[in-house]
Amino acid sequence: MSVVMGPWLTNADGKESGIPTRPALVDQGHRPGNQLAGAASPYLREAAQQPVHWRPWSQSAFKEAQQQDKPILLDIGAVWCHWCHVMDVESYENEDIARIINQHFVAIKVDMDERPDIDRRYQEAVRALTGQGGWPLTAFLTPDGKVFFAGTYFPPENRGGRVGLKVLLPQITEVYATQKAQVLASANQLSNALTQFAANSIRNENISETLVQEISTTMVQQFDPMNGGFGNGVKFPAGSAIELALALYFTNQDPKMLKLVTTTLDAMADGGIYDHIGGGFFRYSTDPQWRVPHFEKMNYDNAELLMNYLHAYKATGKALYRETAEGIIGYLNRVLSDQVNGGFYAHQDADMTREDDGDYYTWTVEEVRQALPKDEAAVILRFYDIQPRGEMRENPAKNVPFIATTPEALAQELDLSLERIQWLIQQGKSHLLQARMARKSPLVDQTIYIDRNGLLISAYLEAF
Repeated sequence: MSVVMGPWLTNADGKESGIPTRPALVDQGHRPGNQLAGAASPYLREAAQQPVHWRPWSQSAFKEAQQQDKPILLDIGAVWCHWCHVMDVESYENEDIARIINQHFVAIKVDMDERPDIDRRYQEAVRALTGQGGWPLTAFLTPDGKVFFAGTYFPPENRGGRVGLKVLLPQITEVYATQKAQVLASANQLSNALTQFAANSIRNENISETLVQEISTTMVQQFDPMNGGFGNGVKFPAGSAIELALALYFTNQDPKMLKLVTTTLDAMADGGIYDHIGGGFFRYSTDPQWRVPHFEKMNYDNAELLMNYLHAYKATGKALYRETAEGIIGYLNRVLSDQVNGGFYAHQDADMTREDDGDYYTWTVEEVRQALPKDEAAVILRFYDIQPRGEMRENPAKNVPFIATTPEALAQELDLSLERIQWLIQQGKSHLLQARMARKSPLVDQTIYIDRNGLLISAYLEAF
């Protein structure tokens, strides 16, 4: 999350405050002036009951801005995006903020999954202004669609050094009214620079061996040899990088590339970024050890990772990679696909409310003991390191399951045969899944996107 301040805008310090609960995705009607009720996107439909007079992306919205000479407030997000929901609840549900927006702006809301072309265009502008992008994307545009101010998440009030919308919106309104020539010139300058950058970035050239070598050298330099992946902070599954490393290994038998692959895939398969109970991978890990994820599940991440684990299994024959691939397929078949009519769904949300903090996927010691027979619980608690104090900030008793030991070590610790331990682990996982399925589950966006279905079809053919 980031914010850029123009020379005519001020920032302010503030204090952290509580964040309200996200409203459930239910049919609550829609507010007069809000045009999102009939949208195909669940992200847009969820905003139909907000007091902001949202328009979908359309020529008529831009025509309205031009006729009324109003700046455009553009919000780009997704139904799976945690901070998009936070901003929706905090800011766009706020009647005072909505009143300012409706009076002085033309408000447009876009689903980034539905319109990746629009998202890509404005992410480039936000990165140019702030140094980083992300969602929610919040941009202020001239009536012809050029960015003059942008950021990501804005709270309603000034907080933690981040300007609040109650302060920012009047400033934007004042600047647009009194310094319009400067605003338009700034927007045109940014637009021209991005157009030139795009033109220079598109050239018809062959990919050279030197370029591939440079990329592989950078991958090795950025590789985390202890935990796998790249860098030492928040980690995303780098499916394309892993696939390149595997291709280089298959081509050149480069041991450095195989080590990069196996260290990363081992750590991810054992870590909390993998859903050990239901299969499939979450979107990213908040820590370098892959233990505490953001809990949304994206079909394209799982498509790339399925291909990674299949090819790593081909390269090594390691059973863990086959089991992980089967777990991904099991999740996709059970949750993210239409088994009757065909097609893979887009993604599954992280949570139901701002306050649940991954409650669907996490466990307390007592919840495990209630769900399992005593002998299964004794093994599962140790195998997945489920302790009285877990990893979750909102509810410290909640644990993210990750593999903390081996069946062999448990067999020795509990004086049981290895076969018995393995059976108890499998039975415990099955019973935990049954218990979890009784919980209210996060929303599945059943939109079927052709490009992502192509990725998944290719991965399924490879699995076959």
